[in-house]
Amino acid sequence: MATKKRKRSALKRIRQTQRRTTVKTIGRSAARTAVRTAREAIAKGGEAAADVIAAAASALDRAAKRGAIHKNSARRRRSRIAKASSKAKKKT
Repeated sequence: MATKKRKRSALKRIRQTQRRTTVKTIGRSAARTAVRTAREAIAKGGEAAADVIAAAASALDRAAKRGAIHKNSARRRRSRIAKASSKAKKKT
């Protein structure tokens, strides 16, 4: 079977997919890192935790906005971080 030449539109779709995959992977990774950092800050306690939690919420919102994660997933993760922070504050 002979190989068929790819159409211009197919080549464009391939380029778009590669670009989107890269952007979404970066966004997802940034969100995961921010959440991990926030959880560590909550575990340690202290005043810096509030800034880290805000950064994590922002990273989750950005990832959801770009389609890297679902918006409800971002909201759920934000909620869980806030809940953990509140619980940690009550203990101290």
